[in-house]
Amino acid sequence: MSDVNVETLAETENYVAWLSHEPDGETVYHLELGPITLHFFREEWNEVLELIDAARSNSHSPDAGSGASGRREGKRRS
Repeated sequence: MSDVNVETLAETENYVAWLSHEPDGETVYHLELGPITLHFFREEWNEVLELIDAARSNSHSPDAGSGASGRREGKRRS
């Protein structure tokens, strides 16, 4: 059985983003969010990063970007 190489991408007090280089050559990205860990293949990870960037630019927080343009109102998708 081959060992899986892991690399920490970023870490805060409560969360960590890391990746694993799998024996089959696939890179898998992981987000540990408290008791939940989400796993993404490269294409999925890139989409999540795009989502986070868009959310940051549409956020009302003072340190987050340009404002509410493109902000979607209403209920979240289930």
